[in-house]
Amino acid sequence: MRVNERIRAREIRVIDDEGKQLGIMSPQQALDLARSRDLDLVEVAPQANPPVCRIIDFGKYLYEQKKRAHEAKKKQVVIEVKEIKFRPATDDHDYNFKMKHAAEILRDGNKVKATVRFKGREITHKELGVQLLDRLTQDLADCGIVEFRPRLEGMQMMVVFAPKKS
Repeated sequence: MRVNERIRAREIRVIDDEGKQLGIMSPQQALDLARSRDLDLVEVAPQANPPVCRIIDFGKYLYEQKKRAHEAKKKQVVIEVKEIKFRPATDDHDYNFKMKHAAEILRDGNKVKATVRFKGREITHKELGVQLLDRLTQDLADCGIVEFRPRLEGMQMMVVFAPKKS
């Protein structure tokens, strides 16, 4: 959207580098005014009627936009998915330890992917994996919600928990 001859409107609204409105004028007049100040004419609102253009230093304008985008990116929250693995014959102590760890991860604001891995003929007892994941769902109900119901993919069954919104 740099200074261009593509501005086809007969009239444009012009704003100078200090933010003052200079009024409605022809694109050629605005371009001459910008060149006389050694600045650029940039179309900032093409949908407006008439289109709005600013007389600014285009390099400085790009720099400020990039800086604003960088600040917005810094404020974004990145949610990680952390995996906790179980076996169909996971003992109670191990289960409780992993369940508490999953609850801690959810409280930190991250997602948890709980996986039950089957080896060999254990796959014939899928109900053990379903029972384990249902128990985990009940135990984590206070700090997380189920995002994806338990499903079987190959030799493993998984469920994804998302933290509860506060």
